[in-house]
Amino acid sequence: MVAVPKRYGRDVSSGRGEGGGREYNTLLEELRVRIADGTYAVGQSLPTQREFAEEFGVSRDTVQRVLRELKGEGWIESRQGSGSRVVKSPIHSGKVPQQAPRLRAALGPFVTRAFAQPTVRLDVFTLTSESLDAHVRLQAEHIRTEHIRTGEITTERIELRMLLPSESLQLPYPRALKPVGEPEEAYGPEQLDQLQEQIQERLRGITRRHTTSLRAALRNLKTEGLVPSVAVEVRSVPLVPAFKLYLRPGTEALFGPYEVVERSILLDDGTEVDALDVLGLGSTLIRHVNDEGDPNSTGSVFIETMQAWFDACWERLAVPF
Repeated sequence: MVAVPKRYGRDVSSGRGEGGGREYNTLLEELRVRIADGTYAVGQSLPTQREFAEEFGVSRDTVQRVLRELKGEGWIESRQGSGSRVVKSPIHSGKVPQQAPRLRAALGPFVTRAFAQPTVRLDVFTLTSESLDAHVRLQAEHIRTEHIRTGEITTERIELRMLLPSESLQLPYPRALKPVGEPEEAYGPEQLDQLQEQIQERLRGITRRHTTSLRAALRNLKTEGLVPSVAVEVRSVPLVPAFKLYLRPGTEALFGPYEVVERSILLDDGTEVDALDVLGLGSTLIRHVNDEGDPNSTGSVFIETMQAWFDACWERLAVPF
């Protein structure tokens, strides 16, 4: 018989019928956007749980679940009696004092530079599209705001190609270890397989949700007459992402390996699971810039090589997502 994992962190009976999952996702995505765009800067304390609950009209329990998720992703740290604050680098459980964060490339400015051009061109290889979705929606709102202010159309065309891993792949991460607080010996292969399928389906759900959101954000710009031409195409490839890649063809690239970490993951049914996962939001990115005066420079060679790799995957391995 398969053991049913214990549930933590909320009363599952309160909220499912009233859109508890939607409220959780809405708050989680909004806080990610606010951290990404600097509304809550590094080192800044977040509003209290009571203030979040009042602003978004959700329960304190929902707020607590969202903050646990942000902590697990490395966005914030929380201390008893001191609330939560934004941190730059992933959080570790040790007591070593945190050093001043290193300067590193960030996706936000990269996307901003892309959208500053009359023709926006982006090629992306990523695990879920979660990070990109937040920044693209920010740019879409900026285009609306600027149009209201000036009445002008400044973006003529948006071209986005995105590669995602095939849903049929059994990815090595996230990988379930055991429910939080449970001894390892209490869960055999059958029980862990059940948890693993739940975690993989959660990942697929995140990918679908953010891919749909990103597509809608860009296509709505065309529907509203704010951008004359929009081409968004998403394909899947039978590859496990060991890194994320963002390309502005011929101009610049961001590249970053996925770091495998151990953290807790909260499933939709309330189960909290210890798992091996990768850092997506907040992961380290390395910027490479094309040097038009030196085709043999490190940046130029990197961009040319990765663009050729992306194009080959797009044409030879990818299928519609």
